[in-house]
Amino acid sequence: MIQKSYDGKPTLYLVPTPIGNLEDMTYRAVNVLKSVDVIFSEDTRVTRQLLNHFEISKKLISNHEHNEYIVKEKIEEYLKDGSNVALVSDRGTPAISDPGEVAVKYLAEKGYNVVCLPGANALIPALVMSSIDTRPFMFYGFLNSKSSIQKEELKKLSKICATLIFYEAPHRLTSTLKNMYEVLGDRKIALVREISKMHEEVIRDNISKVIEISDTLKGEFVIVVEKYIEKEKDYSNIPVDVQVKELISEGLSEKDAIKKVAKMRGVVKNEIYKEYHRK
Repeated sequence: MIQKSYDGKPTLYLVPTPIGNLEDMTYRAVNVLKSVDVIFSEDTRVTRQLLNHFEISKKLISNHEHNEYIVKEKIEEYLKDGSNVALVSDRGTPAISDPGEVAVKYLAEKGYNVVCLPGANALIPALVMSSIDTRPFMFYGFLNSKSSIQKEELKKLSKICATLIFYEAPHRLTSTLKNMYEVLGDRKIALVREISKMHEEVIRDNISKVIEISDTLKGEFVIVVEKYIEKEKDYSNIPVDVQVKELISEGLSEKDAIKKVAKMRGVVKNEIYKEYHRK
């Protein structure tokens, strides 16, 4: 049975569903779906198949990207009447590149209990097996399908010092990788496809190399991109006095500017002091 929160209010449960392998459904998720009074789903046909597999019989109401601003009030009606409600997407965790966020914001602001169960999603497994740094990371989801807008999105992300995670559809994979190569440079990536399914695969290489085979790949993709790494500037051709004066013009004292230049060049500060005052 469902245990209500300590305040005794009915609850909206966001229930993750398998992204490929039905064995990824948790015991808790099954029990919640059996216990709630009604289930709101992205596609009732898809959810009905899942419920039939686990021998669950519940009323299903559609909640998809085109009606969720209206349906949120329908969910509230059930909660007002004391019913517990579950919300699911076709695959994975609701509100992660799937419907659900609208209802969560609306109902949380109204003071209703909103609980998300841990469970299936694509981004965490992809990140963990990417062999790219897992901390920090930024999940972006789907980039805009229009190439010009997509490039602008990537430009805004290009200097972020965090591993970047994207979802992408098969028919847009090659064009997206080409835009990444153009805007982000030839970074290391992991292309993870068909997570938890029979043909699960991880391709780890530079973007340029993955582009060479991307047209041959099928399935649903997660793209994990290594973070921006600021390249160390080569100061060997910059005179010491020019570098010190530049830092002074930015507000540093002469002493602090000399100290900073010494650190940047990997030498003792007395050497920079002598060189600076020799000019």
